[in-house]
Parts: sequence; C-alpha cells; structure tokens
Amino acid sequence: MLKVEGHIAWRYLVAKKRQNAINIISGVSSVAVAVVTAAMICVLSVMNGFGEVVEQMFSQLDAELRITPASSKVLELADARIQTLFEMPEVAIVAPTVEETALVEFRGRQVPALLKGVDTTYQSLTAIDSILIDGSYAVWDGAFERCVMGVGLANTIGIGAHFISPVHIYAPKRVGRVNMLRPDENFRSKSVFIAGVFAVNQTKYDDTYMLISLPLARELFEYSESQATAIELKLKEGASVRMVQKAITNTLGEDYTVLNRYEQQADFYRIQMIEKWLTALLLVFILLIASFNIISSLSMLILDKKEDIRLLHTLGADEPMIRRIFLYEGWLISAFGALVGAVIGVTVCALQQQFGLLKLGNGMNYVLSAYPVSVQAMDVLIVLTAVLLLGALAAWIPARKLKIDN
Repeated sequence: MLKVEGHIAWRYLVAKKRQNAINIISGVSSVAVAVVTAAMICVLSVMNGFGEVVEQMFSQLDAELRITPASSKVLELADARIQTLFEMPEVAIVAPTVEETALVEFRGRQVPALLKGVDTTYQSLTAIDSILIDGSYAVWDGAFERCVMGVGLANTIGIGAHFISPVHIYAPKRVGRVNMLRPDENFRSKSVFIAGVFAVNQTKYDDTYMLISLPLARELFEYSESQATAIELKLKEGASVRMVQKAITNTLGEDYTVLNRYEQQADFYRIQMIEKWLTALLLVFILLIASFNIISSLSMLILDKKEDIRLLHTLGADEPMIRRIFLYEGWLISAFGALVGAVIGVTVCALQQQFGLLKLGNGMNYVLSAYPVSVQAMDVLIVLTAVLLLGALAAWIPARKLKIDN
C-alpha cells in the first residue's frame, strides 16, 4: 500500500499541473530548501575549520595529558602514585611544571604575567619551535637564565628576542609574614634574558605566558625540588590518549585531575559549540520560513486534484491513504531540495578546501589566507534530518485538513 501511495505522490510531483503556479511554487520550495541546506552545511563546515585551526594552535603549547591536584595547588612528585607514571609503557615524557603569576618589568614597563617553569624535556613535549616568530627557544643557556614569552606580552613591555637588557621578575613570597614597613621585602626578584618570542594567536597565551626554567620557577615561588603545580605527559606514538587517560585516572584516584587537550581548553570549545549551533538554529528558522512554500504548494495541489481524490476514493482509497499521498508529496519536495542542497554544500566546501576561493582579507593581516572548512559527516546527517523533519511537518499541516466530498 505504501508503495502505491509513494508512486502516486511521485507522479504528482513530476507531472504537469493544470495550474502552472503550482509547478512554480513547488520549484521555489525545493530551491529554497536546497539553498538553506547548502548554507547550513557550509556554515557548520567553516566553523569546524576554524575550530580545528585553533585546536592546532593550542596543541603547540598544550601537552597531550596534564595532571593537577584536585583540591590543592601543589603536588608531591614523591607520591608513589605519581612515580607509577614513569613506569607506564605508553608514556614517553613525564615533565613536572610550576605555574604562578608574577610581575615582569622591563625598562620601567610593568605587567603581570603567568610564568611557567619547564624542564629540559619541554621542547620535546610540545611543538614550541613551530610557533616561534623571533629568536630561539631557550630557558637556560648554561650560563644565564633565559625566557621565552608570548608576542603580546613582549609588545606590552617593549622587548624583542635580540635585546641584551634583562627582564626583571618580582614574585610575592609564599611563606613568612608580610612586612608592612618594607613592602619590597615581600617579593623575591630575579633577572632573565629573553631568548625568543612565540605566537599562538590566542590571547590566553600570547598576552600572558612566559616560559622560564623549572629551577628558577621553584626558586622564585619557593617550591622544593619534589614539588610542582602540574605534570605534563607526552605519549608514545600510537598510544590511545583516551585509554591512557582512563588508566592514569584509575591509578591516581580522586586526589588528582587528568585532563586531555580538549579538557584543558574546555571553556573555549564550549563557547565554540554554542556559537556553532546557535548559528545553525538561526538558519533553521530561515528554513522554517522557506517551508511555508511547501504548505502553499500542497494546499493548491489538493484543490487541483479534487477530481483525482474523488476517483481514488471511489476505487477504494480511504481518507488516511489519500492524506498520506499528499504527505509524501510534500516530503518529496523537501527531500529533493535537501539532497540537492547537500550536494551543493559539500561541493562548495570541497572547492574552498582545495582552492581557497573565499579569502580572508588580502592574506597579509590574517593567520589564514582563506576560510578553513572541515565537512563532518555527523553535521551533514543532522542538517538532513532537520530539513526532512521540517519538510514532513510542513506537509502534514495541509494534508491533515484534507476532506473527501461525498
């Protein structure tokens, strides 16, 4: 029975109507659905592309896994559970770090910065070399303490990688009483020479981050050699981040938090997803408006096919069956537009990815020269599902009001 109803609906879709306006409205309906479907796929793919670009930027400084204390600020490396990390076959590098806020000063310009003390494995732990825009990476040259800072922080204090004057660091003392009479004695100070400047193109890093050696950070912030604020891990090639994260979490227990790269930037990814689907929701509203054309088309088709409806009823078709014919008719209009739109959207994204047709400015003042795109199958499936559901709803409105005149 469904095959008969579908066949009749298809004939109504492709056959010429007595009223040419019905053909025009049906065509406009399919075109509107196709345009909105293509737009949704393109917009979501561009937002995916930007997300992947930023994720790649973050990954230059973020370790694959990061371990922090759950309820305190300091962790003890002597903890037996922490020592098991060094014995895990999937782990290539275990690097303790110290992160604290301090005041940095250069030639009278002062600004707070987030200092990160790293050991000699940090260059292998991350891809810091790939984001250096000036100088080289070094936090200790064998004779002097060095630092590497974000481009925004360097610009704020007016320094470059080849300056020979030192940067002064002032860190508040963690232990002891505050001396109200001599405020200067409440700070520990050290001087370092700048070695390089990096750019992640993210404010969180570029405007605040400054890398120094781990021994210097411990000295400034009064940590012992067995203490750190976090431990960062690099896994061996082929190791599953999710599986290793789960194993470490089970080993360390509730006293520690184990974060992957996504979780380290959870706020950013949450905002990105909200922006992505809010944009998609706005396009769904446009699609909803376009679906009203389907209602108009079906309403006119029902009037046009009054004689056919009576004939079908005479031949034994009941009212629900005839309603389904027109319901399928509206759904076919929406489905045709959705499929055409999906093909157009994916094709446009493929062309943009291959040739960079839509540029970002003149390519000189942007990180990227063209809009990035990344088509995800799940996004296409969600868009098609939304379009088909709205099409079915639009078809149901006029079909349910169909009445057979006796």
